[in-house]
Amino acid sequence: MYSADQTQRLQKQTAALLTRARSGSLAVKDLEKLREALRFHEYRYAIMNDPLISDFEYDTLYKELEKVESAHPELVDASSPTQRVAKGLTKDFPTVQHLVPMLSLENSYNAEDLLDWDRKARELSDLNELEYCVEPKFDGASISLIYEDDLLLRGVTRGDGVAGDEITTNIRQIRSVPLKAAFSQYGIHLIEIRGEVLMNKDNFAKYNEQLAKEGQAPLANPRNAAAGSLRIKDPREVSRRNLEAFLYHVSYFTTIDGWQMADGHLSATSASPAASGKRKAAAGEIHKALQTHSGSLKMLWDLGFRSPQKERRLLKGIREVIDYCEAFEKGRDGLPYEIDGMVIKVNDIALQDKMGMTTHHPRWAIAFKFKARQATSTLRKVEFQVGRTGSITPVGKIDPVPLSGVTISSVSLFNEEVVREKDLRIGDRVLVERAGDVIPYIVKPLAELRTGKETPIVFPRKCPVCKHDLVKPEGEAVWRCMNINCEAQVVERIIHFASKDAMDIRSFGDANVRKFFDLGYLRNIPGIYTLPYDKIRELEGYGEKSVANLQSAIETSRHQPLHRLIYGLGIRYVGETTAKILAAAVSNLSEFADYSMEDLQNLEDVGPKVGASVYEFFHDKDNLKLLDQLKSLGLNLTSHRSAAPTGGNLDGQTFLFTGTLQRLKRAEAEEMVEKNGGKLLSGVSSKLNYLIVGEDAGSKLEKARKIPSIRILTEDEFLKLVED
Repeated sequence: MYSADQTQRLQKQTAALLTRARSGSLAVKDLEKLREALRFHEYRYAIMNDPLISDFEYDTLYKELEKVESAHPELVDASSPTQRVAKGLTKDFPTVQHLVPMLSLENSYNAEDLLDWDRKARELSDLNELEYCVEPKFDGASISLIYEDDLLLRGVTRGDGVAGDEITTNIRQIRSVPLKAAFSQYGIHLIEIRGEVLMNKDNFAKYNEQLAKEGQAPLANPRNAAAGSLRIKDPREVSRRNLEAFLYHVSYFTTIDGWQMADGHLSATSASPAASGKRKAAAGEIHKALQTHSGSLKMLWDLGFRSPQKERRLLKGIREVIDYCEAFEKGRDGLPYEIDGMVIKVNDIALQDKMGMTTHHPRWAIAFKFKARQATSTLRKVEFQVGRTGSITPVGKIDPVPLSGVTISSVSLFNEEVVREKDLRIGDRVLVERAGDVIPYIVKPLAELRTGKETPIVFPRKCPVCKHDLVKPEGEAVWRCMNINCEAQVVERIIHFASKDAMDIRSFGDANVRKFFDLGYLRNIPGIYTLPYDKIRELEGYGEKSVANLQSAIETSRHQPLHRLIYGLGIRYVGETTAKILAAAVSNLSEFADYSMEDLQNLEDVGPKVGASVYEFFHDKDNLKLLDQLKSLGLNLTSHRSAAPTGGNLDGQTFLFTGTLQRLKRAEAEEMVEKNGGKLLSGVSSKLNYLIVGEDAGSKLEKARKIPSIRILTEDEFLKLVED
């Protein structure tokens, strides 16, 4: 629909409009440019499924258009994006009409927006206070499902809001969508329900891992993965992606005796006779079961759908709503799936009908959008960083852009293969994403906007720090510097050694390590324990108290338990759980110098890859010299395994946790196991006795079900096991 030249022009036009919107200088003369830009981006998002701007940037332009049209109602055009949903569909699947149009929601980004919306809602409803139902705004692909006589009849994408692509075969592959649901218990003959298809974070990561093994490019993010999956023509591939569906709205239904409800309005169908008193009473009973939005969610839950029953809240007044939204945003990263905000709906269906809707959105609902996690910027240059294991990581430097409440100027490019697969070039306009605590990364370059001045990213073949030749080990995607004395690696190893999960040396973070290294006060890990405190006190910003705190933290670290030291040594593939297993296997760390590969692999949860890495570390002369130095400096190299709890309720039993626990934090649960004499494993194997399953458990649960000796427990059953 749009040529390359048109795309280039409209993207430049968009950038200019966004700049002026941020400065508050848009006016009536920009009306047509705003409409043209929004139509273009609607097409890229809804039809091409390939957006060129973030949701936040689109919403910014949309709100500016609303402001201009509100100030000049005489200029409102029926074809404006504010007056209709975007038109046009792809032709891959049959096009079918929705029983009720799927409108968009009005968006808000702060408490002030919600307060203003609440004021209007109260005015429309003639009430001083409203009851609201608040639920997550799932970041997936919208769907509409129709059931007739309790059977799934049809599944449809959102499309243009009026009609969508019929994807029933693919919908049937989603296990959280029942093929049969007893709507007839509610007197319902035909019903249309709305929801969202998504891929949870765990399944998304596993699917990308599988793609990598098959030599295919990874998917950009869970939302794009879900949306793209719905249009795949092979249902077996859809099933392979482990999609999920949340259903959260009843938009239409007809009853067995001839009544219908469309977005809250109950009436007789044209086929039904004039309503008698008896019919009105019957209809009233049916309507009563669905007279609130929260009631409809409970009905869906009870019928076997995955509705946001646990996540939703019924709240009185907008102040409670604001507090809940802000609290939910802080915990969003702990969810197993992506959400980009909260949806606030007037709970009473009759009030929804009274308040009505515009041509674009219902007046009885609004979306509270969380801080943006996607934005567009320009890739200016690439720097190559050296990690503690010698891995070379490309880091992109972009024009600073606000994202998730912080300003981003650096993004991870992962490795050379990813750069090649995405065809990234210096000078590209790029789409940047930040999910949870993950380092920001580039989703894709906006190749349509290239001018020809972009240049390829050239990977070095020598270490950017020590200039040694780089090596790409067989089976790995990264290049490595094999010089263990490379200064960059030394600094990163010291930082890891002092980190919270390792030796936990407070007041000794990245900045201090780098500063002392540059000044020559620190050259290696043993040097931490021989720092020249007199010289440090002379540095600007290092008072007597701060130096004393640092010295105290370093002295305390000499007595950390052995498993922390093992983790701090930075042995490849040895995480915190494996470090505990290794610490429990010996009385003194030096004993590992006498262990064979077979000895190591006989330990719980130690496989060939981990075993080989541990063997190489403890058979390296430089590493053994390091351990002797640490011992002479007073660090603890002995195991306290004799003091480990024995005879407890869980004595000798092995445990693994998967999914999200509701009553305990993961660390608390693991500590409970160890205090009661149990052992922790990091993976499912025949050595595992108990798998404790929380919400949204993934592949570990499936694997455990195939091993008869493993007992699978809920969190409550685990707590009872400990108590008993």
